[in-house]
Amino acid sequence: MEEQNTEAKLKTQLKQEKIQLWNPPYTEDDNQPGTQHMQELAERYAPLLSLSVQEVGGALEAIRVQAVKRGEGNKTFRETNVATLELLLPRCCKKDPKAKNYLETRLDVQAQEMVDRIAEEFGLVHIKLILNGKTLSMDKRLDEQGVKNHSKMMVLKVSDTEWRQQANEEDEKRRNQKESLLRTHRGFQILSERDGSEETSTFLEIADQRGNPLKIPHKERKALILAIGFHEKGRSLMKKKQFENALCHLLQADYQFSKCCSALLTSADNFAVLQLDIVWCYRTLEALSCLDDAKGRLQIAENCFLQCYGEHQQRLLMIKGNTGKEEVLFLRLYLLQSLLSFLEGNDTQAQHQLTKVESLYSRMCPDSEKMAQLMGFGFSEREARLGLRACQGDLQEAAIHICNQRQEREELRQREKLKKSKRAEQINTFTALGFCRRDAARALHHADGDVDQAYSILLDSREAAQLTNNNTEGVVSPEKVEQLLYLGFDREASEAALRLTGDDVQSATQLLLSHQGVLPPELLSVSPSTSSSSASSPSSEEPSTSSNSNAKAERELVNEVLQDIPRHEEDYLDLTLEEESELIAFLKTHLSRGPVHTV
Repeated sequence: MEEQNTEAKLKTQLKQEKIQLWNPPYTEDDNQPGTQHMQELAERYAPLLSLSVQEVGGALEAIRVQAVKRGEGNKTFRETNVATLELLLPRCCKKDPKAKNYLETRLDVQAQEMVDRIAEEFGLVHIKLILNGKTLSMDKRLDEQGVKNHSKMMVLKVSDTEWRQQANEEDEKRRNQKESLLRTHRGFQILSERDGSEETSTFLEIADQRGNPLKIPHKERKALILAIGFHEKGRSLMKKKQFENALCHLLQADYQFSKCCSALLTSADNFAVLQLDIVWCYRTLEALSCLDDAKGRLQIAENCFLQCYGEHQQRLLMIKGNTGKEEVLFLRLYLLQSLLSFLEGNDTQAQHQLTKVESLYSRMCPDSEKMAQLMGFGFSEREARLGLRACQGDLQEAAIHICNQRQEREELRQREKLKKSKRAEQINTFTALGFCRRDAARALHHADGDVDQAYSILLDSREAAQLTNNNTEGVVSPEKVEQLLYLGFDREASEAALRLTGDDVQSATQLLLSHQGVLPPELLSVSPSTSSSSASSPSSEEPSTSSNSNAKAERELVNEVLQDIPRHEEDYLDLTLEEESELIAFLKTHLSRGPVHTV
C-alpha cells in the first residue's frame, strides 16, 4: 500500500504541474528516460513527500514506464483489439524482481487459453489467475469476468496435489455459493409472497423505526423483503469471516434494492448500511481496484444518511430521542473514506477524515467498568454497549434507556398479541357462517380488519369461483420462465417444472432445487393436467404426498433463512469496533510521517 500511496501522490503533483512523463524531455525518442530531467524531478519532489531522492526517483520511473507502456497498449488495442495485461508472477519466475511482465491477448477468448500461454512461456505447470481478488473461471471468456485492457493479473503457482484439491474445492465452493444464493432467494421469495392472511404461515412485516407496519405496494414489498433478506444473509456471512460469499449476497441485495423507488430507499437507513457493508467487503478482500465503485457507494451512503436522519440528525433525534447508536455508522463511513483518500495519495483528506473517526471512536468505545456494572444489573452485553453509546457514556441514563427500550418492546408484543386474538375471533365468526378459515383470514387481511368489507370480499370470491374455469391447462407463463432462468435453471427444465406444478413458480423452484435443476424421466412422464390438479387442490380432503413434501420443504427453507434475521432490531449498530481499531492504527502509522506540502 505504501508504494501505491507514494505513486498516487506523485501522480497528483505531476497532474497539477501538467507534466507528462511519457513525452520529451522525460522520455526520449527510443522510450528511454531523460535522465537529467527525471533526476531533477526526483530531487524537487523528495522533500515534499518526506522521502529519499532514490525512493522518489524509483517511483517516478515506475510511473513513466507504466505511462509509456499504457500509451503503446492503448494504440495496439484501438487498432487490433489486442489488450495488454500486466502479470504479477510468482517470485521464482521473475528474472528481475523490479521488472514488470506483460501479455498481449484478445479479451474474447477463454481464460484457459491465457493460462496455457502463461504456463508455456514461463515454464509453469499448474497456475491460477487472480483478478481483483477473485479467481478466474477457466471456462469463461476474459471480458465476461471483468478483464480489460491494462488489467493487472496475479499468477499463482500451485502443486499437482494442491491443484487437484483446489479444483475440487472450487467446484464445491461454486456449487455451495450458487446453492446458498438460490436458497436465500427462494426462502425470502416465499416470505415476500406471504401477507399475513394465512394463520399458520410465518410472514415478514415491514415496519418503521417505531415498529409500526408500513403499507407498501406488493411489487416493491416483494423486492424490499428479498433485498433485506440477501443483506442479512450477507451480514451473517461477514460475521463468519466468509467475505467473498458475503459479497455475492450483498450485491444481490443491491440488485433487489434497485427495484425500489428512491423515496423508499431514503426513508430508512437499510440501503446506506448495505453500501457500507459492500465497501467493507472490498477492503477485507483487498479489492483495491474497486476504488471508483467504492467511492460512489460511500457517497450514496452519505447522501442516504443525510436524507434519512436529517442534516444534523434532527429527524433521528425526533424519532428515537438520541443519535448515539447511529454514530457508529458514521465512524465506519468516515474510516472507509479516509482509507480511499489514502490510497489515492490524498493524505490531507485522509487525515481530515481520520480525525473525525478518532473523535467518534473515543465516544463509541464504552468504558469496560460501566459495561461490567450494567451487565451486573442483568442487561446483556449488546444492551449495555448500545445503551452507553445512546447516552454518551452516562451509566444511570443508559440503565434507564435500556429499561425503556425493554418496556417499548413488551408493549409492542402485547399489541401484536391483542391484534392476533381479535383477528382469531373474527375468523371464527366467518367459519361459523360456512367459510373456510384460510379464505376468511385472507379476506380480513385485504380488508384491513374491516369485518363488513371482508364479508363482501368472501361473497364476491365465492361467486367468482363458480365462474372460474381452467382453460389454460399446460400453458406456462413466459414471465415465470424468465424468473427461473434468472435463478440459473435451464429453459427446458424450467418450463417442465412449471407445467408439473400448475404454473406455480414457487413450487417449480422447489421442485428444481430438489433435483439439482434436472428433472428425472419419471417426473417428466407425468401428464401436466394430473400434476397440476394434484399440486393445486387446497380443498381436497387428503392432500397429496407431493403437496405435503413441498409444504415441509418450504417450512424448512423459510426456517433456514429466518435464522439469518437478527432477533434484535439494532443488531446492525452493535459493532465491537475491533476491526475498525486495526484499520485506524494502520492509517495513523502511515499518515504520521509528517505533513505533505502541495506545489
